[in-house]
Amino acid sequence: MPFISKIQRQSDYSSFNSSCPIVIDNGASYFRIGWAGENDPRVIFRNIVQRPRHKTTGETVTVVGDHNPMLLKYFDCTRSGPRSAFESNVVYQFEIMEYILDFGFDRLGADQSQIDHPILITECACNPVQSRGKMAELLFESYGVPSVAFGVDAAFSYKYNQQLGICNDTGLAISSGFTTSHVIPFINGEPIYEACCRTNVGGYHVTDYLKQLLSLKYPHHISKLTWEKVEELKMEHCYIAADYASEVQLFQRGDEEAEEKTRCWQLPWTPSPVEEPPSEEEIARKAALKEKQSQRLREMAEAKRSSKINELENELKGLEFLLDELKDTEDDEILSFLASRGYTSKREVESAFAKVTQSLRKAKGEQVPSEEKVDASAAEKYYLIDIPDDELSAEQLKEKRRQVFLKSTTEARQRAKQKRLEEELEKEKEKKLEEQKRLENPELYLEQLRAKYKELSEKLEQRKRLKTNGNHANGNNNVSGGVGRGERLNAAQRERMRLLTTAAFDRGKGEDTFGQRDEDWQLYKLMSRDNDDDDDDKPDSDEAELARISSRLQEIDPTFFPGSESGASASEAPRFRPLTKEDFQIILGVERFRCPEVLFNPNFIGIDQSGLDEMVGVSLRRLPNWAQGLEDKMTTSILVTGGSCLYPGMAERLEAGIRMIRPCGTPIKVVRATDPIMDAWRGASAYAAAMQFPQQTFSRMDYYEKGEDWLRRYKFRYTI
Repeated sequence: MPFISKIQRQSDYSSFNSSCPIVIDNGASYFRIGWAGENDPRVIFRNIVQRPRHKTTGETVTVVGDHNPMLLKYFDCTRSGPRSAFESNVVYQFEIMEYILDFGFDRLGADQSQIDHPILITECACNPVQSRGKMAELLFESYGVPSVAFGVDAAFSYKYNQQLGICNDTGLAISSGFTTSHVIPFINGEPIYEACCRTNVGGYHVTDYLKQLLSLKYPHHISKLTWEKVEELKMEHCYIAADYASEVQLFQRGDEEAEEKTRCWQLPWTPSPVEEPPSEEEIARKAALKEKQSQRLREMAEAKRSSKINELENELKGLEFLLDELKDTEDDEILSFLASRGYTSKREVESAFAKVTQSLRKAKGEQVPSEEKVDASAAEKYYLIDIPDDELSAEQLKEKRRQVFLKSTTEARQRAKQKRLEEELEKEKEKKLEEQKRLENPELYLEQLRAKYKELSEKLEQRKRLKTNGNHANGNNNVSGGVGRGERLNAAQRERMRLLTTAAFDRGKGEDTFGQRDEDWQLYKLMSRDNDDDDDDKPDSDEAELARISSRLQEIDPTFFPGSESGASASEAPRFRPLTKEDFQIILGVERFRCPEVLFNPNFIGIDQSGLDEMVGVSLRRLPNWAQGLEDKMTTSILVTGGSCLYPGMAERLEAGIRMIRPCGTPIKVVRATDPIMDAWRGASAYAAAMQFPQQTFSRMDYYEKGEDWLRRYKFRYTI
């Protein structure tokens, strides 16, 4: 079976004879395999399996343990996540376990289908018989091993450290692994499994808790918080607090000691490029280019103006020649002459001549009086207005009324246009005055603008409250606390409501005859009449002025946001700023000791079980009757092992916790294993190399003759 891995294959497998056992430390986190008698395992890898597909061919490959990231860039790993054979430290998925064993034997150097070496494999304390039977079946049936022995990893670690003089033959082993933690008592070198205690909390839960806290704290960096990186941060920065409550209060105060205990992980960050101001040469070059473009535009405009002047002069000469010809033409031939030239009357020619003359004056830049323009236009369009009605025919009277209407409408438009022009000139003048004030004293000008903005905001807010609550600004005069519709109406609306109510009251006493008399319809006219004081639909000058001031403040003050000056109740708009180095930092403060605290308080993550210190008391209470009285001797030799005991302060915290549940004066000594991670394999390796190991194995003959049920009575003797 092909494997993708960065682990090199061993080449000296054939140099070991068939009597040399193979030692396997089958942990929930890591798989370690090697030869008995050696100090270190030959192969170590993550106890996980992944089966991605090739992005091009679709071929499935098997990735066991740690993989080479450079190779995986050709495979799609999104649909096949890492899978483990364990569930709470017990092997349940033996299909995955077979992949792991295949990979382990392959990297150990086995080049044949059958393994002719005895196997010593570790398991958790009180491993279920079903799991042990399936493991034996897998090793005997699939690999053909001659014999198998099972042992508890924590017991091997305790025995190994006992040989080194770290702990006594009677004591306690506290093993905190990847998914579970155990406390196993030892009496005269033998584990007392009926008194052991287990909690389903381990290093996995610490890492998962830290990942959740950091993901909630830094949601925008969640892609950087991978499981492997969080595991690295946990092992590098986390520690066990001697007193959790005091440590929390220390970080709440935020003094210098808390800052010293805070750690920072800097993510990759590239500063935004700083735009340098243009040099004097660049400014001069751009100014010259702009001047050159302006000169070209001026030349084009001048050429266009000259061409238009020539066209107008030629057209004006043509009209003058036409008028001269009209003087020499007989009266009865004028109409036919004008028709041949495209005109209908002499007045039309004169009007065209006046228009061309005015256009030529404009093109040459001469001043054209507006009155002359109006008079010319009036003489052309409204020639019937000044003629008396008795001198006009019926058609001419109709045309005269039309010309009167057009003239009044045109004059009204001219007056409105002139008024708008004057208003624009006034606004432009005010704008220039404001700009002059700003240049003279920018601070004072900004302060005055802010004050005026605040005043208008409060005025509009007060008007809004009055419209909502009627004449009572705060609504205190309303006994019921509510606001009636009548209080929200203005004077005109209240008058219409009064008329309607009076009419209904007068007509409601008897038969409804409202509408039969002419005066009744006058009431409808009064109710539907537009009132000058009804200004609900009129544009509000204060709101327009507030919008103008707000726009002006946004132009000259980058720190101003609409609504920020009107009071604390206004919501402030988000302020966008460029990202800095601090935005790409992961700060580890209280998380450093809060996450490992789940080993002592599993209820932090919703697990209602005992912590490590409480487990010691539970295990001591479970001792059989013949072992009573050895509790004090056991507490003098407490060994902590496993990957989760590497946190700084673990031994001190355990000693303080155990002292609280034991009688006063009880001797307590907590020591850590020489190598909490590797001591289990080394202890198993030392035992497998001993002379009495073959008598402790479960052979293939026993498996075929006695079956899996015999494993229920199988008991490993930890004697070296």
